[in-house]
Amino acid sequence: MAELPIVDVGPVAHGGHCVARLDGQVVFVRHTLPGERVRIRVTEESKRFLRADAVEVIEAAPGRVDPPCPYAGTCGGCDFQHVDPAVQRELLGDVVREQLARLAGITWDGEVERVGDELGWRTRMTYAIDGEGRPGLRKHRSHEVVPVERCLIAHPGLPDVLDRRWPGREAVEVVVSSRGEQLVVGEEKRSAVTEDVHGVPFRVSGSGFWQVHPAAAQTLVDAVMQGAEVRPGDRVVDLYAGVGLFTAFLAEAAGPDGEVVSVEADPGGSRDARRNLHDRPTVRLVGETVERAFRSGQVGERADVVVLDPPRTGAKRAVGDIVSLGPRRVVYVACDAAALARDVATFAESGYRLDSLRAFALFPMTHHVECVAVLTAYQADVAL
Repeated sequence: MAELPIVDVGPVAHGGHCVARLDGQVVFVRHTLPGERVRIRVTEESKRFLRADAVEVIEAAPGRVDPPCPYAGTCGGCDFQHVDPAVQRELLGDVVREQLARLAGITWDGEVERVGDELGWRTRMTYAIDGEGRPGLRKHRSHEVVPVERCLIAHPGLPDVLDRRWPGREAVEVVVSSRGEQLVVGEEKRSAVTEDVHGVPFRVSGSGFWQVHPAAAQTLVDAVMQGAEVRPGDRVVDLYAGVGLFTAFLAEAAGPDGEVVSVEADPGGSRDARRNLHDRPTVRLVGETVERAFRSGQVGERADVVVLDPPRTGAKRAVGDIVSLGPRRVVYVACDAAALARDVATFAESGYRLDSLRAFALFPMTHHVECVAVLTAYQADVAL
C-alpha cells in the first residue's frame, strides 16, 4: 500500500477547509489550520481539485487544540473543533475578507464578533436515524449516519431523544425555545413554540425557520435596526421576512405614519407572520416569493429602506428589483459570505456601495458566519 502523501497547508477557504497542493493540484483539506504540515487521505477526486482529510498532523500551527467532542473528525457537523475559538473567529474573518476582495473588489478590515458560548448553543437540532433506529449525525458529504450519545453544540435544554430508538424514521427534529419550551416535531399535539426578542413574542412552528443560536435573533435585530436607520413615516420593505422578526421592529421604528411590506413565500412562515403581526396595522404581508411579489406589483414602486435576509444562495435575481425602489439604505443579512460578496458587487453596478459590514460567530465550531451589510445609494461618489 502506498504511503499517504504529506502537504503543506495554505490559507483557509470558504467551506470549512484549507487549501493545499499535491503534485500541482489544488487540495481542499479538512481538520487543518493554515501553516500546518499534515498527512492526508484523499476522499474525492475531480479534474479541477481534490478533497482530503488530514489524518496526521506533522507540524501543528498555533491555535490547534484537542477537540472537546469525541466525534470530531467523524461527524460532519463541526468543522473547527480542533481550533481555539478565538482563532476560529480569525479564520471566519479571513474568509469574509477573501470573498469580498475576490468577488466584489472590497477591502474589509473588520473582525468577527463573538456571540455567547462556543458549546451548548444550538437550540434546534435534526438528528438523522440509521438503519437500526439509532439517532445520530451524518458524516461530511455523506448519507452515512454516525450514532452519537451526546452532541456538544446542542443546547442542554433540548428534549433528550438520543437515549431511545426511532424505528421507521429518517430523522427526528427537536426544539427548545427562549422560554424553555421543548418540542419534538411531529410527536406532540403542540406544533409551535414562542420565542421572545426584546420582550416581543414570536410564534414559530416546529419546523419553521428561526435562528438556532439563543443570542442570534436579538443580535441580528440590533444590527439590522442600527444599520437601517429607519425614520418615522418611512416606507420599508422586508424581504425573505420569515415569521416577521425584523418586520416587527421595523414597523415600530417607522411609526403610525410609516408602512412595512413584509414578503415571505414559505406557507408556514407566512402563517406564523400573520399571527405575530396581526396587531400592527402598518404592516402589509405578502405571501409570495420575492420575485413574484415584485412582478405582481405587491411590493410597490418605492421604498426608503429595504431589509433582506435571503437563503444561502443569495438574492441575485432580486437585486435589480430592489434598486428600482430607490431606497436610501439596504440592509442585507447573509449566511453565506460568497453569495453576499457577489450580490454586493451587483448592487455596486447599480449605484449602491457597501457602507458597513458586521460579522458574527453565530455558529461556533463550524465554518458558517452571519454578516449584516449596509449599502447606501450614492451619486457621483457622494452619499445621498
